[in-house]
Amino acid sequence: MTSATVPAAENPATSASDAAAQNPGVGVNDAAAKNPAPAANDAASENRGAGGNDGAAEKSAASGTDTATGKPRASGNDAAAEEPPAHRYDVALLDLDGVVYLGSTAIPDVPEALAEVRKAGMRLAFVTNNASRSPAAVAEMLTGMGVQATEDEVVNSAQAACHVLAEKLPAGAKVLVVGTTGLIEAARERGFTLVESADDEPAAVVQGYGPNVGWKQLAEATVAVRRGAWFVATNLDSTVPSNRGPLPGNGSLVGVVAQTTGVTPTAVGKPDPAMHRESVQRSGATNPIVVGDRLDTDIEGAGRVGCDSMLVLTGVTTPADLLGAGPRQRPTYVAASVRGLLDPQPVPRRDGDGWVCGGWRATADLALSGDGDDLDALRALCAAAWAAGGVDRRAAAAAVRKLRP
Repeated sequence: MTSATVPAAENPATSASDAAAQNPGVGVNDAAAKNPAPAANDAASENRGAGGNDGAAEKSAASGTDTATGKPRASGNDAAAEEPPAHRYDVALLDLDGVVYLGSTAIPDVPEALAEVRKAGMRLAFVTNNASRSPAAVAEMLTGMGVQATEDEVVNSAQAACHVLAEKLPAGAKVLVVGTTGLIEAARERGFTLVESADDEPAAVVQGYGPNVGWKQLAEATVAVRRGAWFVATNLDSTVPSNRGPLPGNGSLVGVVAQTTGVTPTAVGKPDPAMHRESVQRSGATNPIVVGDRLDTDIEGAGRVGCDSMLVLTGVTTPADLLGAGPRQRPTYVAASVRGLLDPQPVPRRDGDGWVCGGWRATADLALSGDGDDLDALRALCAAAWAAGGVDRRAAAAAVRKLRP
């Protein structure tokens, strides 16, 4: 399958009111223009992403601004949408798990595709909520998989979390780290004094994913937080993908401390804007695109800051999940894999009571007719579903069964 532009372009910030859910997205004739997304607290409240042919809605989408760069983003619904993203954006902010690799194995064709992306002139940044490995270790791992990467190109949630800590804590402040090498190195980089016991009176507890995190570390974190330490989590992903299926992620382990203490942590990984800011600062991006496999972290995180995004179907999100995505989790583009960065992005168009993309036509009841590329079919289905205000999971699952495996 090839990539396609996703039309429902109103991915508002999480602070937007629930009325945003009623905005069916850019390009839905006059409906979208008459029912604009309500204002949020940042630029991500603007309608975003690629759409159809409604001029007012397209104008709204094109006016988005990435809050980390302060520059207008390259809206996916303008005439340049036929250009491959590798020619339109300067940096691809790539998630890792489910995008570049699964477990310890590179996803087929990804090393070759990313090499071609570099040749096309696009720079890469590898951005992950997984705080267990240092940037150097991640770069070494990627290189071993055949993916060219340097330490400077890796950004993890440990760096973002420790950046947030450094904005409020003085140099040398005591921090209890619950995690492993990646988080420990990030804390040291910021000049914190690392402690292992709540009795050392840490000013903060920072918790990140680590396969060896156990009861003792969670117990010390619990005591420290109960005594008043600031509780910071690198991310709240409930699972991590693997070749054996989803496994418990940092969010599951953070939940142990949160439930025991009754304290909600400050979470800074995707979808929090702090992670995007860290990625933009470290990569030097001026017009980035986020590439991820998760709607609730990668895509929502991009939407919060007004950054365009591409969902790839190599990780946890299924076509049915995408059809049922809420307004805050709708990507600008959808692709089978990262090779979509090299493909032109076809824009769907309104056709009477339906939506057409390639050789496919879909209507609001998710009736699908035609033939051609399956991603074009998914594209048309998304346009129809989102224009209708969304669909439930059962209807979405029934619709995607019409697609070839």
